[in-house]
Amino acid sequence: MSVSTCPLTELEVGDKAIIQAFKDAHSPDGHKLMALGITPGTEIEVTRRAPFSDPIIIRLRGFKLALRKADLKGILVQPVHEK
Repeated sequence: MSVSTCPLTELEVGDKAIIQAFKDAHSPDGHKLMALGITPGTEIEVTRRAPFSDPIIIRLRGFKLALRKADLKGILVQPVHEK
């Protein structure tokens, strides 16, 4: 069974997903995101997109973060399809 992943930036408002991997985990930006709690295995939800989709507001671990689309494009997620 293959796991279907996509960039976090492709999620729409209300979508939930599990973070699978970072394309640039060893970069300074990757370390910054991990320090904010954005780590593999974490469930996130897109709660809002500002005009032109930048920034994107996500909810994780009980709090919200507003992050630039450019910072999130290297994060691969597996969408959660609720029943």
